[in-house]
Amino acid sequence: MKSLLVYIHGFNSSPKSHKAQQTLAWCQQERPDIQVVVPKLASYPEPAAKQLLTLIETYQDTHHIGLVGSSLGGYLATWLHNRFGCPAVVVNPAAKPYDLLTDFLGPQKNPYSGEEYVLEPQHMVQLRALDSVTIKDPSSIWLLQQEGDEVLDFREAVAKYKDCRQTVEPDGDHSFVGFERYCANIVQFLGL
Repeated sequence: MKSLLVYIHGFNSSPKSHKAQQTLAWCQQERPDIQVVVPKLASYPEPAAKQLLTLIETYQDTHHIGLVGSSLGGYLATWLHNRFGCPAVVVNPAAKPYDLLTDFLGPQKNPYSGEEYVLEPQHMVQLRALDSVTIKDPSSIWLLQQEGDEVLDFREAVAKYKDCRQTVEPDGDHSFVGFERYCANIVQFLGL
């Protein structure tokens, strides 16, 4: 069976994000047999979730799929894990984005694509519908978390993923400083 790594970017991010590009570059250099897909997700939760469902359904019968999700992408990776059983590595994941993003309601502009859109309360309802209150198989999720995350309270992720493998580093920031150190271990953990 072929290997597929799906990298899921975060809120107001894109396939051009630093960690996505590091993952892609590492796989091209070290493991060119792994197909890497970094979808450009819709800005709203419901269509983004549908994109990811379609992607996983397209490959699930022919590929072993591993997920890497950053921030909001970690939240979505956990949802996909519960739905399909794919192993996942979540990097500074948003544990409760429907609470966090209420501070961002109103006009938005994606700094990567320049896309302008409006975040509304209904989108928080859509996010909440994707919540994973319990984790189907904690042994196949790995939390990579830095305590210096200036966007998210790292303790929420540590609590949510309490039964999962965890690497919690002091300092750092929301971008997860030094992410490239983990590429080889991520691929190994995902079984790719």
